[in-house]
Amino acid sequence: VQLQASGGGLVQAGGSLRLSCAASGSVFRLNVMGWYRQPPGKQRELVAPIDSGTMLYSGSTNYADSVKGRFTISRDNAKATWYLQMNSLKPEDTAVYYCNADISTGPDDYGVDYWGKGTQVTVSS
Repeated sequence: VQLQASGGGLVQAGGSLRLSCAASGSVFRLNVMGWYRQPPGKQRELVAPIDSGTMLYSGSTNYADSVKGRFTISRDNAKATWYLQMNSLKPEDTAVYYCNADISTGPDDYGVDYWGKGTQVTVSS
């Protein structure tokens, strides 16, 4: 299984970006997906998780307080892809953004954690 993140770049404060993460390989079922970020010199932090809405999952989402009202996470299970729409970007949103997912590779697999390589988001003031 591989995760490929895309959509990062340089944007001015107040602008928008949309990140995408596509899972490929032996993906039987996406369970929980999410986005993390690591600002320069800081630890990696959870930005927003979303679950698949299938099996025992409710389809719920959650957001870090710092991004509530500005970022929206969504998913397309059929495409094994999830997104992070980032609006009203601020310089403090500058970070490497990583996608993450708990993925089952078979019907009896409870799931394993996978990470994408990260995509740089830079917000200029």
